[in-house]
Amino acid sequence: MPLIYDEKTPSNPAGAGVTSRLELLGESEMATLAQQPFVPAPVTGDERFFLRGAIVMAITIVAAFSFQYLMGRSTFASPLRVHLHAWLFMGWVGIYLLQNIFVATGRMQLHRRLGWIAAVWIFPMIVMGFVVTVHMIRAGHVPFFFRPLQFLIFDPVTVLTFAGLTVAAVRLRRRTEWHRRLHFCAMALLLGPAFGRLLPMPILQPWAWEASFAACLLFPAAGAWADQRRSGHVHPAWGWGIATMLGAFVLIEAITYSAPGIAIYNAVAAGSPGAAVAPLEFAPPPAGHLMTGRD
Repeated sequence: MPLIYDEKTPSNPAGAGVTSRLELLGESEMATLAQQPFVPAPVTGDERFFLRGAIVMAITIVAAFSFQYLMGRSTFASPLRVHLHAWLFMGWVGIYLLQNIFVATGRMQLHRRLGWIAAVWIFPMIVMGFVVTVHMIRAGHVPFFFRPLQFLIFDPVTVLTFAGLTVAAVRLRRRTEWHRRLHFCAMALLLGPAFGRLLPMPILQPWAWEASFAACLLFPAAGAWADQRRSGHVHPAWGWGIATMLGAFVLIEAITYSAPGIAIYNAVAAGSPGAAVAPLEFAPPPAGHLMTGRD
């Protein structure tokens, strides 16, 4: 963790020496010192990597959704549930970025306070993730490069895995190296929708979702590489985080191509236009622009 400087704490451990030195200073010099702004400890080691990673993640997400809007494939004329979903998930991006800024600049009191807000924030994220996914399935508006059943499974499982990693990170908050790495893996999982807007998904069909998931893995892989390069070994938290992500991937694929998966889809889509959509068939590309945010 970065060193936190306190104006009340002498920088020289020899208190008497510091006192003597200050007595030699004139009143004007002491006033000048008192007016100097707080200077945080320099960002080094882990703090630098995680701050840069948070910035890159935030830029990736903002760029993806901005690109989608500028290309005419997204609209603000969406139902309230879509706006609430977007507000919650973009809010998490802001929280994660701020948390890393607070750590890198030594403002740990703010980091802890915001951390408890973040711990509560994930619960409405889970709810709205489920709500929006179910509405898209029932409306038959799943993007054509995804299998509808796969979409129904991977959205909720991804959000739940994100929540699980986040809860684990909170529980291990006193073990900083575990805390920040598990949070990083959790955040990487949320990059799927961003890569789904940046990658040429129609060209990647039928492996479009798998490709976006693989792109998410690049971030924790970069973290493990940074550990190896900096200290000569990889922290075990990366192994647990990546293994959890891969476990979610295997679970999603297993449910997608199974009888229980078909049953789940039929139960969710029953009595709606989505019931007429084959669970494992790709829809034809739309005649016009692919428009997201309608449901």
